[in-house]
Amino acid sequence: MKFDRSWTLKEIAEIVGAKIIGDEKMPVSGINEIHKVEKGDITFVDHPKYYDKALHSAATFVIINKETDAPPGKGLLFSDDPFRDYVRLVKHFRPFLPATKQICESAEIGKGTVIQPGAFIGNHVKIGAYCLIHANVSIYDYTEIGDHVVIHSGAVLGADAFYFKRRPEGYDKMLSCGRVVIHDHVEIGACCTIDKGVSGDTVIGKGTKLDNHVHVGHDTVIGANCLFAAQVGIAGVVTIEDNVILWGQVGVQKDLTIGAGAIVLGQSGIGKSLEGNKTYFGSPVRDAREKMKEIALVKQLPEIIEKLR
Repeated sequence: MKFDRSWTLKEIAEIVGAKIIGDEKMPVSGINEIHKVEKGDITFVDHPKYYDKALHSAATFVIINKETDAPPGKGLLFSDDPFRDYVRLVKHFRPFLPATKQICESAEIGKGTVIQPGAFIGNHVKIGAYCLIHANVSIYDYTEIGDHVVIHSGAVLGADAFYFKRRPEGYDKMLSCGRVVIHDHVEIGACCTIDKGVSGDTVIGKGTKLDNHVHVGHDTVIGANCLFAAQVGIAGVVTIEDNVILWGQVGVQKDLTIGAGAIVLGQSGIGKSLEGNKTYFGSPVRDAREKMKEIALVKQLPEIIEKLR
C-alpha cells in the first residue's frame, strides 16, 4: 500500500512509539509485507530466522525487535513487538470505513455496467464499463475491476487475508490493507472468494475464467486466459502464469509458481512450483503420464504378490 504522501521515519516512529535507528528524516512512501516490498516501503520482521532477509530486502525501512546497525541507505525502527506495530500502522493509514449505503458514494462505476439488486459495492471501489454484477455479490473497499467483467451471485471480492500470528493466548490477526485487482474480460463464478493482499494486490489477469466455489488467497497473482474449475483452492502468495488450467478440486500450496500453459487434472495437490506446458496429476502432483503408469502398476500388485507366493 502506498501512502497519499511521503512521511518521515520520525513521523512513523511517533505513530507506533518505536526507537529510530538511522536518519529520522528519510521519507517513507508505503507499507508492505515482505513478499511485496519496494524501495521506500516499510516492512517488519520479528524472528531471527528472517532478520537477514528483511534487512537486505528491497524495503528501505524495517520494524525489527533487534537493536542492530541499519544497512546503508536504510532506516530501522526498534520495537519489542514488530507485528503489533505493523498492525498499528495499517489501522492508522487504512482504517475501517463503515458503509452507509448498498453502493457507497465513493465508488466509481463505468458506462453500461449493470449492478443487480442486493449487490454491495464498498468504499473507493472502481468498476469499469459494461460489467455485470449479479445479486448478492460483495465487493469490499478499494477493489478495482476492469471492463466487461461478469461476477456471479454470492461471490466475495476483497475479504481479509487469512494471516494470523500465534501467541500463547491465541491468534492475533494481521490486518489487510491491500486490494483485489480484476482485469478486463474476467468471469467469476457463483460463491467464489478472492482475498485482498495483505498490503499488496491480489490480481486476476485479462480473460481468466473462474468456475463456482473457487478460492484465491491473498497476494496471489493470476495471469491471462487461465481456466479454473469448481472448488479449486489457491493459497496466498502464489504466481500463476498465463494460460494455466486447473481442473476441479485442485489444491495449491502457498508461495509457489505455476508456469504458463500448465494443466493440472482434478483432485491434484500442488506442493511445489511447476514447469509450464506440461500436464500434471496426483497428490503430490507429478507428470500425468508417469502418474497414470504408476497407478496401473499399483493395480497389478495383488497379482504380482500372488505369483511370488
